[in-house]
Amino acid sequence: MARYLDVHPHDPQPRLVAQAVAVLRDGGVIAYPTDSCYALGTTMGSHDGADRIRRLRHLDDKHHFTLVCADFAQLGQLVHLDNAAFRAIKAATPGPYTFILQATPEVPRRLAHAKKRSVGVRIPDHPVAAAIVRELGEPLLSSSLLMPGHDWPLTEGWQIREELDHELDAVVDAGDCGTTPTTVVDWTSGAPEVVRVGAGDPDRFQ
Repeated sequence: MARYLDVHPHDPQPRLVAQAVAVLRDGGVIAYPTDSCYALGTTMGSHDGADRIRRLRHLDDKHHFTLVCADFAQLGQLVHLDNAAFRAIKAATPGPYTFILQATPEVPRRLAHAKKRSVGVRIPDHPVAAAIVRELGEPLLSSSLLMPGHDWPLTEGWQIREELDHELDAVVDAGDCGTTPTTVVDWTSGAPEVVRVGAGDPDRFQ
């Protein structure tokens, strides 16, 4: 059964954040809120956690995992940024965007796109997600909580616990955080290409 953590959406309790992070450090998989929708998270080093997320969402090796970062300095260690990308992404973060860029050697090969060697990165503008990543001290390997056969992500912590109680190790419930996933901007060609329009305004990248 998943541990259920009822966290304040704007002022997350440090004790509960620490419990979520303890689950992650144990190699577990959690559901947690972001500024776009709920997501699944595990540590970059957890092979089992990444495989469980793939199985839960029926993902193949072409799927871009997202590395959720605490700040821009952390993001800059994971992907290659030219000056234009640096300025544009820095201006748009934190926020509901995922950026696909070429991965640096800091990113384990198994987490990058099999052929392109690219990876998604983002800095969420949500107090709970930010607190979890800060406490963890490293990026969080993440994927939107959109289940196979569903048109929309699950939006309530109690609903996630009800449906995935035996699949997850913890559910971090901070109330409804919406159903719109991030706007995805692919920068692997050297120029921004909006490949999914979501919660972030796409016009700044078009």
